[in-house]
Amino acid sequence: MYTFGFIGAGNMGGALAKAASKSTKNILIADHFTERAEKLSIETGTNVGDNSQIASECQYIFLGVKPQMMADMLGEIKDILKSRNDDFVLVTMAAGLSIETIRTMAGGAYKVIRIMPNTPVEVGEGQILYCKSDNVTANELKAFLENMKHAGNLTEIPENLMDAGCSVSGCGPAFVYMFIRGLAEGGIECGIDEKTALTLAAQTVLGSAKLLIESKKDPSVLIENVCSPGGSTIEGVKSLDNDNLEDVVVNAVTASYERNIELGKA
Repeated sequence: MYTFGFIGAGNMGGALAKAASKSTKNILIADHFTERAEKLSIETGTNVGDNSQIASECQYIFLGVKPQMMADMLGEIKDILKSRNDDFVLVTMAAGLSIETIRTMAGGAYKVIRIMPNTPVEVGEGQILYCKSDNVTANELKAFLENMKHAGNLTEIPENLMDAGCSVSGCGPAFVYMFIRGLAEGGIECGIDEKTALTLAAQTVLGSAKLLIESKKDPSVLIENVCSPGGSTIEGVKSLDNDNLEDVVVNAVTASYERNIELGKA
């Protein structure tokens, strides 16, 4: 038996497999593109298999396919899952697909952990939201979390808030990169070379986020700490306020949330 099986070794599935491989090498990887699975197995020191083998031999089965492909993929392995007489857990990361939807597609009231990771998982700094079906045991969840700890921060969230949470942490990296790009381009406008400006912007965002998390201070307090009356920062903050930066970001999150809801209905 394998601890983890990954059906799909794309960007997110591959990043999660790499993180899991730091805890255990007892992993089986499958992908529509065999070369991709083989490359990942070499990088992680794990094994290559196929969907059927993963469905029959793995304890935690990661369903790393797009939401619109999930029904067909689970339809191909549902008979194998039904024939098993041991415990296993389906792990889904498909946006918009509920635990009950996954169970219906898989053909049984199986144990399911639903996760929503983000791309910083690739460097071990991901934010992974998770919820679980009632029949996942405390020990099964504990083992899952322990083996996935190298992916980043894992946060439990009620399933009815999963789409909302995904709109913040799952979609959020793209919004952050847009801000970093804008911050860097501002530096370029002021005469800094592109490489240096990007480094300054990225490190500033990284450090600011770390300070927020570790200090546990409200963002408004940290903003005040940077701003001096009559200084340069306050002028920039006024400009952002005039351009309604926070409203623009709120609109981006809600637009992503509405799309997540649509995906769940498709």
